[in-house]
Amino acid sequence: MDREERLEAFEKMLADTEKNYGDAQRRMDELRAAGKEKSATYRQFMGNKLLYRQLLSMYELYGLKERE
Repeated sequence: MDREERLEAFEKMLADTEKNYGDAQRRMDELRAAGKEKSATYRQFMGNKLLYRQLLSMYELYGLKERE
């Protein structure tokens, strides 16, 4: 894999991570509005959101993404 392919793969991974983070937040908001904060689905989305936040924090730590 050359540098250009690696950069493209990184950019795609970053975009997917940001999208998944937003999607998890939206789903959590929907479940919260329905009063399902204690459901397994809500907790699964919360775990996923925390994972995506950690990945985004690592990108920021290494200067690969601007801090929000």
